[in-house]
Amino acid sequence: QVQLVESGGGLVQPGGSLRLSCRASGFTFSNSRMSWYRQVPGKERELVAVSTSTGGSTTYADSVKGRFTMARDNGKNTVYLEMNTLKPEDTAVYYCNARYGYRGLYNSWGQGTQVTVSS
Repeated sequence: QVQLVESGGGLVQPGGSLRLSCRASGFTFSNSRMSWYRQVPGKERELVAVSTSTGGSTTYADSVKGRFTMARDNGKNTVYLEMNTLKPEDTAVYYCNARYGYRGLYNSWGQGTQVTVSS
């Protein structure tokens, strides 16, 4: 059974930092493309960052470039999202996404973790 379990969300003041984690199981993690998305009520889910299977290439949304860093540990089946210099507009539910299987045929989502940036 495929599972993606996010953790690390919470309330932080503007300018602060948080680190999200997503632990995966049930598929070959080292062959998967992993991504972080976020969503606020009434808006579409937005891609934040995506990492290739080896972690050798990571692409970021313009809104988070220079502030967020995505990393993956294939030995622990875990991806991370280090978020620095947080802004109120970063407030959202953050989701972990995995694409795996032959040609990335399969797609799974975590349950999401709330990040709130507020003073």
